[in-house]
Amino acid sequence: MNPILPEPDVSSLYTPPPPGGFAPPSVPRSTEIFRKIHTAVSQVFVGQEEVLYQVLAALLAGGHVLLEGKPGLGKTHLVLALSHTFGGSFRRIQFTPDLMPSDVCGHTLFDMSSSTFRVRRGPVFANLLLADEINRAPAKTQSSLLEVMQETQVTIDGESHALAPPFMTFATQNPIEQEGTYPLPEAQLDRFLLKVLIDYPDVANETWIVKAVSSRASGGGLSTADVPQVCTPQDILAAQEEAAAVQAVEQVVDYAVKIVRATRQHSAISLGAGTRGAISLVRVAKSYALLEGRSFITPADVKRAVLPVLRHRVQLAPEIAISGQSVDDMLNSLLKSIEAPRV
Repeated sequence: MNPILPEPDVSSLYTPPPPGGFAPPSVPRSTEIFRKIHTAVSQVFVGQEEVLYQVLAALLAGGHVLLEGKPGLGKTHLVLALSHTFGGSFRRIQFTPDLMPSDVCGHTLFDMSSSTFRVRRGPVFANLLLADEINRAPAKTQSSLLEVMQETQVTIDGESHALAPPFMTFATQNPIEQEGTYPLPEAQLDRFLLKVLIDYPDVANETWIVKAVSSRASGGGLSTADVPQVCTPQDILAAQEEAAAVQAVEQVVDYAVKIVRATRQHSAISLGAGTRGAISLVRVAKSYALLEGRSFITPADVKRAVLPVLRHRVQLAPEIAISGQSVDDMLNSLLKSIEAPRV
């Protein structure tokens, strides 16, 4: 069961009083806040529990997400709904072959009335940025996001402008169309904390979605405008600090490093993950622990983070790729060969 799903009502069951001096363990405030966020987003983003869980973990870790899935599965819906939950600003950029870096970051222009130059800020100045179909823009435009994602600042005509935290980039890719696209360079791929795959919902959830969306005029059901605000941007920043403070014992950190180093030595992998991959494993594992209300990470947290953290950081050898095996298959096989520590 997903650890951030609402717990069942057991108020009708008899519970004996605790012994004197006993205090039940308290749930971290950040865990409670993110449970509320999960509940709010789940009202309009249905049937994708693991996707939502990974996105919330990335938000806790303060990282960026590469969303990959076929059209019409709610990627934009998810990001917009998430922004509503903490009152953050949301901007969307549709990447096209003619998109210029200045269209993303902004530019300076001459104000005739004051005879001065002023900065016109681009859509990156937001809390949640959706770079829709990022692989449709050429490398020059894609690279304009590198400084933003790494430094959370934008340089316009030599002057740096800091972005207001929290800042998070969601970039989407369509896996079924390759014509007219530009593969993302490895340097930019490595800056995404997670690569999240969105698949079709199951029959029951898809039927429910169709009924809900078609219940209003113009298909306005499941509107993100109905998503309530449950916290503030300051609450998100406090939760990120609490996630960073989650304990990571040496044995579990060593386990994450062993997994990453094994990707560099595996015969079926032509390009292994770098040190940033190991760092990301631990960061996401900390987020998973806090989502479950724990102040420490376990090997299970690291295992759960392996696929979304590493699938875009490794490349299969050509002879393996043509055989039909996927990166996820290879990572799962690699995990089985590495013994998890007992902590």
